[in-house]
Amino acid sequence: MISTKKTAQDILQEELLRERIAVLTRASDRLAEALESLKVIDTAIGEEMALLKAPENDPAEGGPAHRRHRKLVSDINEKIEQFNSAREYAEIRKYYLIVTREALGLRRHQRIEEFYRIPPKKRRLVDR
Repeated sequence: MISTKKTAQDILQEELLRERIAVLTRASDRLAEALESLKVIDTAIGEEMALLKAPENDPAEGGPAHRRHRKLVSDINEKIEQFNSAREYAEIRKYYLIVTREALGLRRHQRIEEFYRIPPKKRRLVDR
């Protein structure tokens, strides 16, 4: 006859496994949130870059258009700084995920590198 009653050791093993899963889930969720933040900032940069390229913001016109152009460049550079800071944070979160996986005995991280791609740093714009 097969016993279906769990021993104390079985219960402990299940609890440990659940905790390992929870730790990995939290680490990957935080990295995913950091990457989502990067996407939001990148989208905002793209929108402002489109405005910058609009004919009405051509700095050659002089006067108000030139001031608008300079303001847009300043705003974009500020968002680029935010992006680069958020990118550093995402790099740290990715490192924490890999360290957590290592601590739990998971040694291969190629899929992590493929799944959680972190975009390169952005360069500030130079105002003309």
